[in-house]
Formats: sequence, structure tokens, C-alpha cells
Amino acid sequence: MTTTSSTPAPGTLPASRRRWSPRRRQRAFRLAQYALLVIVLVAVALAIDWENVGTNFFNAQAASDIAALIPAAFLKTLEYTFAGFAVGLSLGTVLALMRLSSVGLYRWLAIVYIEFFRGIPALLVVISFGYAVPIAFGVNIPSVTVKAALALGLVSAAYIAETLRAGLQAVPKGQVEAARSLGMSHGRTLRQVVVPQAFRIVLPPMTNEFILLTKDTSLVFLLGLATSQYDLTKIGRDALNSAQGGLTPLFVIGACYLLITLPLGQLARYLEKRTGARSRT
Repeated sequence: MTTTSSTPAPGTLPASRRRWSPRRRQRAFRLAQYALLVIVLVAVALAIDWENVGTNFFNAQAASDIAALIPAAFLKTLEYTFAGFAVGLSLGTVLALMRLSSVGLYRWLAIVYIEFFRGIPALLVVISFGYAVPIAFGVNIPSVTVKAALALGLVSAAYIAETLRAGLQAVPKGQVEAARSLGMSHGRTLRQVVVPQAFRIVLPPMTNEFILLTKDTSLVFLLGLATSQYDLTKIGRDALNSAQGGLTPLFVIGACYLLITLPLGQLARYLEKRTGARSRT
């Protein structure tokens, strides 16, 4: 009776050493990535001049100089954001319906508007409402909130319209046909069946649009603001020019914007997960 030995031939390696399993290769690749990331972080940390960072970004005196102005500016920033979103949502809904209209002229006008305002910087629109519109139309808009709402809302409407259009098209056609079979008119079907469902579908991307609009309020200072109308960016800009704390005012203002945008980002992710779970069921 002959027996076969499992001992490999001289000069050869065991199969377990010649070839790694896919799981071991993935694990080794991840460990290499983590090691590279740690090396990069350590290199960056060693290259930073921490003394200058503390003086220019974490200057307690510079932060305390603007602390009393931040609450009012924080509320003004929210005011400009909500006003702009109200205009953008109202106009964006109309544009989305025009974009899906069977009337060619409505579709053409909606496409021209959307492509125009998505193609130009929001900065130009804000400056136009501050200077060009009063000259061209001979009107004076005394309220900065109205100017900000119109300028930011016109830009936001172009993006909201495309988001809503996708939501309207995502509503199952069977529900529309069922509503029409019950005798509901086309307008009533839109108002009571299609539009409410479309808004539920687009809640996550709409929250992201609100976040973008919040950051766009940083352009409102170009309209020329009185002290009672200061937003967060205006506070930081003025403090940056006068304080001795380097970039500390901008760092503080950035943290204030994060207090607004981070919870909204969490809300968007929650709504996205909830919408996905509902669609699977």
C-alpha cells in the first residue's frame, strides 16, 4: 500500500502561501490604505504651524468681539434663506408644471428660464437686484429681505423646478389613471394626487437645495446692509477687516453656518432612507 505525502516538493511553497484568498487580499489592501492615510495625516500635522493656527483661527478676543452680533445675524441669515426658498418653491412648482405641459410655448419658456438661471452665477443675480433692476425699471426696493428673496429665489427656482419635474414624473401613472377614472379633472388630479406625492418623493433633494440656498445667503452682503440687516457673512467680513485675530471671525461664521447645514444634512439622509424603505414596501 502506497501513501502520498502532503509535504511539498523541495523548492516549492505551500498553496496557502502561493495564493491568497480574495478576502485576505481585500484585508491587506484596506490595511495598506489605512496605513497610507495615517502617514499623510501625520505628515500634514507635522507641517502645520500650530502656533500661527492658534493665533489666526482660535483667537478668543477676536471671537468675543463679534459674539454679541452673531445671534441677530444668525436669525437674519435664516430669514433670508426662508424668504428665498418660499419664492423659489412657488416659482419652481409653476416652472415644473410648465415643463411638463402639453403646450409647447409653456415648455419652451420653462426651458429657457431654467437653463438661463442655472447657467449664470447667483452672484450676478444678487448684484442685478441691488443695482441693475432699480436702474432698468426705475423702481426702488427698500427691503433687503425682499431683494434677497427675489434674487436667491429666482436662482433656486430653476433647480427646484428640475427636482420637482423628476418627482412628478416618478408618480405612478396608474394612480393618475385611477383618479381620472373616478371623474377627477386634470387640474384636480394634479392638485390632490400628483403634486402631493411628488413633494414626498423630492423631500430629500429639496432639503439639499435648502442647504445650498443657506450658503448662497452669503452673497446678500453685496446688496449693502444696515447694521440691523447684517447676516453672518457681513459680520465676519467686517470683523476680518478690523480685528487683530486673523481669520478667527471667518472661522466662527463658518461654524455658525455648520449649525444650520449639518442638521439639515442629517434630515436629508433620514428622509432619503425613509423614502427608500417606503418604496421597497
